Amino acid sequence: MAAQSRRICETGAKGAWLVMVHGMSQDHRVFSAQVDAFKDRHPILLIDLPGHGLSVDLPGPFGHWELAAQVDGAITAAGIDRCHYWGTHTGAALGLLLATREPARFQALILEGTVLPGHAMPSVDRELQRARETAQTRGMAAARQQWFARAAWFAVMRQRPGPCRAAEHAAMIGQFPGAPWLYQGASRAVEPIDGQIAALETPVLFYNGEHELPDFIAAADRLQALLPNARRAAIAQAGGFPAWEFPEPVNALVAEFLTAVTCAAS
Repeated sequence: MAAQSRRICETGAKGAWLVMVHGMSQDHRVFSAQVDAFKDRHPILLIDLPGHGLSVDLPGPFGHWELAAQVDGAITAAGIDRCHYWGTHTGAALGLLLATREPARFQALILEGTVLPGHAMPSVDRELQRARETAQTRGMAAARQQWFARAAWFAVMRQRPGPCRAAEHAAMIGQFPGAPWLYQGASRAVEPIDGQIAALETPVLFYNGEHELPDFIAAADRLQALLPNARRAAIAQAGGFPAWEFPEPVNALVAEFLTAVTCAAS
């Protein structure tokens, strides 16, 4: 299986690799503020999922297992044996799938707006289905416009467009070609992996925005029950994408967490 296109930021940093994986309709640019904050401490691997960004030409299926395999291939192709993994939404789900299969590869997991593999998220599923139907009947321009204008996880960006860089985020989504929404083939079913998650010994930080959707809060509650020793945080004023909306407190939280992980391992 071909590895994703990728961008590697190597700045002479001596820390552990930091791998970042975006969510649906985004690309590596969603972590722009994190790259600026961490590039002097960690070499950074930014992965674009198939159908997104630098990986627009990679075909489906676009299910979680298929995407996880692509992420694994990209990490391997970069020659990375161990890393810290930072994922948002879909990227968070892929991190959990990979860490439960190969835990020794991951020194820490950082999960934003966690999607729990195999668990239904009704409001999210409805919005994704609406996007697919619009893309396939009215075209991608209408689907992209509807996605950013209506999806509740962008509400804070829409309400605070200046501070939360709404125009930049909308422009990134505007370049999403939409292959995962237009694809009509099957993907491998994902069953819950709660038992494997509960067995994880990898340090985990997961966080949500203060104004997160109930489905994502329910997923976070479930993850906390599975991993009672994991660190959980809520980012004040933020919505569905705190690292984009309010990067400073998120970056400070993650920096403190990674320092603690490094100290504990030494």
